[in-house]
Amino acid sequence: MAKAVSPDNVEVPPGLFVKTARRRSKVFTTVECQTKLQTFIATIDDLLSCVSVSEKAFSVAKRFKMHRNNLEP
Repeated sequence: MAKAVSPDNVEVPPGLFVKTARRRSKVFTTVECQTKLQTFIATIDDLLSCVSVSEKAFSVAKRFKMHRNNLEP
């Protein structure tokens, strides 16, 4: 999950800081914004979109793996 949202950490506007890290089985994201509230809201929206897509992808991969394991002899 941390890697899925980490590309947002690479290029951010001046006055914005985003860092995502994994600690054991949890993912933490720190967002610091010294610009407009609109920039902060857009950043959080992007982050949540990435998290949502990642969760869906992991869910599909898990179901696929379970299905494939049930088909193997």
